[in-house]
Amino acid sequence: MHSHLTQLARKSAYQLLRALYLGRGQADYATRRVILIAAFGTVANPLCYLLWHRLWPVEFESAPLRLMAVALCGLGLFAGRFNRWWLERYLLVALSYTLPFFFTFMCLMNHATPVWTESLLISLIVLFHFDMAIATLAYVIGSAGACVAVLLRGQAELLLNQNVLEQLPIHCFAIAVLSLVKVSRNALERERLAGLGAGLATVSHELRTPLASVDANVRGLVRMVATAASVQARLERLDALSRIQFEVRHMNHMIDMFLLSATAVNRNLRPREPVSMASAIDAMLKRYPFSNAMQRCAVTVELRHDFVFAGQAELSVVILLNLMRNALKAIHRAGKGRVRIIVDGARSTPRLLFIDTACGVAARHLPLIFRRFYSYPPHQGSGIGLALCREIMSAWNARIRCVSREQAYAIFVLEFPRNSATTR
Repeated sequence: MHSHLTQLARKSAYQLLRALYLGRGQADYATRRVILIAAFGTVANPLCYLLWHRLWPVEFESAPLRLMAVALCGLGLFAGRFNRWWLERYLLVALSYTLPFFFTFMCLMNHATPVWTESLLISLIVLFHFDMAIATLAYVIGSAGACVAVLLRGQAELLLNQNVLEQLPIHCFAIAVLSLVKVSRNALERERLAGLGAGLATVSHELRTPLASVDANVRGLVRMVATAASVQARLERLDALSRIQFEVRHMNHMIDMFLLSATAVNRNLRPREPVSMASAIDAMLKRYPFSNAMQRCAVTVELRHDFVFAGQAELSVVILLNLMRNALKAIHRAGKGRVRIIVDGARSTPRLLFIDTACGVAARHLPLIFRRFYSYPPHQGSGIGLALCREIMSAWNARIRCVSREQAYAIFVLEFPRNSATTR
């Protein structure tokens, strides 16, 4: 048994490194957290078994229960390949078993010794760092399951153990404090973003007036240049003025992004209407300020199967405008590449692929690009576009991720829940 568990620990460590490497940059922050905690559980359970079974033996230990925990944690190493629906259900099952059920059961079977009461308390602290709804449901399911398991073993007296009963007020107090801290932290974050949003809104409105003035003057200059004598001079001046107009349109687009990001804190992002992906792409292409016909021709749309998803039409266009802007900026930096948009609603998980064959994203930056105010390359953007896209997609129970190879391509994958999307 000792040799088998040692080999299992080594194999788990290898799977951990492999899973983290393969999933690098392909999972969002929440998924990576699940992978890291699953990796810890995969390695820690065999080691703890050796510790409490061999080094400092306790009254009750169970290799089958440990192996079940290792199996659940090992499955979590591949959470980066789960869609949102499966990830939520995996989390509920894994958390219920590995934290409240396992530690409560072990604490009861060991007559609430100091080691296991402290371990149970630590497990609750870890549990309530997850989403409050999932943590509470997992706590109820896991704790009830542990009590039922003790009853089925015919040891009901363990539930009335004095040491066990003394722990209940402590656990209730710990859960209440953790809940209050989480609520306070969320309120503080929303207040900070609201203040930031107010500042962004003020700056954005202040930029509107000078930009409108520049645009009006450029239109006047275009009419004046049209009367110039030299054809070559006329073309050069018109080209310069068209670039100015493009920058004005670009700045207006950025202001729209700032304003939307500023109001997103207090805005209802939840889905409220059916949206056709093909229609959203058409609206985006009509609104995007392409600099010239050549840039527009670099964008192709492949409509394999249109699909309708639950969202908001305006916000879906905002997401697509952000992705288009980032793709064309990457093409400009690389001096090469094209944009390909694929609508694939016939899959079990309807999705949109937004592909550019420009400069790609370096692997070390890939996990960070959806963070608010993080821009890649540095000083090449506001760092709010992709963060806003992920916030909107999350509100729709959808998912956005990026797969990239540096100096080759970047693929943004937008996946929508099957139960809220229909193909056409």
